[in-house]
Amino acid sequence: MKNKTDTSSCRQAPQSNRSAPKDAPQGEEFGMSETHFWIQRLSKTAIRALHILGIAGSAGGILYGVDKSLWLHWWIMAMVTGVIMTVLEIRQSRLWLIQLKGVLTYVKLALIGSFYFLPAHKPALFITVLLMSVIIAHGPAGLRHYSVWHRRRIDDKPGKKRRMNG
Repeated sequence: MKNKTDTSSCRQAPQSNRSAPKDAPQGEEFGMSETHFWIQRLSKTAIRALHILGIAGSAGGILYGVDKSLWLHWWIMAMVTGVIMTVLEIRQSRLWLIQLKGVLTYVKLALIGSFYFLPAHKPALFITVLLMSVIIAHGPAGLRHYSVWHRRRIDDKPGKKRRMNG
């Protein structure tokens, strides 16, 4: 049995040997140049890396009750990069708002917001948010792209995804 890997979130760079529309400039088969593709891809990866760094930096403070002044800057970095990633996802595809990957982001925000009302449960809430993040980020595309509205997997039509700058 072949090992099927999900590549829906790992797009390859445009290659010149793919068939392009006759009026598309060389290297722009997918609506962007290869250089633009790599800049966009590396930018999103850098933002995600900073987000994870912010989560990791704030984790000790949340889990072990360390003085907030020692980890607040990490928390701010995590929240700012999280907002940036959310905006980029919504700009790329409005379907994100009803797919499980988007809906669970709102659930995670609600759990984080409950830190204020349930301070004694911060560690458990934080761990729940982390586990949800890993499951949705590394789960199969059928899980991430499941629409809570349509009650089935729903994807963008080919060619419908918007460019990040566009």
